[in-house]
Amino acid sequence: MAAAVEYRQISVIVPALNESAHIAATLARLQSMRRRGHEVIVTDGGSSDATALLAGPSADQVIVAERGRARQMNAGAAIASGDIYWFLHADTLAPEDADKRILAAFVTEKFQWGRFDVALPGNDVLLRLVARLMNLRSRLSGVATGDQGLFMTRSAFERIGGFEDIPIMEDIAASRALKRISRPVALRTALLTSDRRWYRHGIIRTITTMWALRLAYFMGVPPWRLARYYSSHS
Repeated sequence: MAAAVEYRQISVIVPALNESAHIAATLARLQSMRRRGHEVIVTDGGSSDATALLAGPSADQVIVAERGRARQMNAGAAIASGDIYWFLHADTLAPEDADKRILAAFVTEKFQWGRFDVALPGNDVLLRLVARLMNLRSRLSGVATGDQGLFMTRSAFERIGGFEDIPIMEDIAASRALKRISRPVALRTALLTSDRRWYRHGIIRTITTMWALRLAYFMGVPPWRLARYYSSHS
């Protein structure tokens, strides 16, 4: 029988780059958590807009880190004081009781990491299908994407050595490493993430691009090559 454990503080780490249109709304959803004793850390990758300025009043710390999601998340973890790390995208809205749901997932040592379901805004039938398939794929594979808000114990983060310093697929790489520690908790509570990337180049094109990138990654194509391809198609 798994032993009971007690985790007390969550460090929410939000990597951001030129997110002035979204950061205030994202952080507003986290203020009730702060009042319950958790901390919010924004790691800015050198934004040219007002991201850092807007984040300041709603975060415990705002730091500038070397650009790159993996590097920014690792920089946030390096100064975090919580015993659970939750990595949240800067354009994602969380339920105000997300901290309670995360803590409830870790009442025993059976699980060391997990993620939320994801939802996309609006009434587009295709986007609703995309979200459902993302959640189903994750539930079956045990692999999570950054959109789903990866969370893990500090000890699990340290055991995998943090996020791999790669320009893309850092969330997939972390999931694969974390699976060697425990199965993930797949919370059905949904995070509402931005739909902007799906509309930028079209839903179908975005789906095929992301699936092609993941397939190539699992087949061993180096992340730097995938990042170059992704940049040229985004």
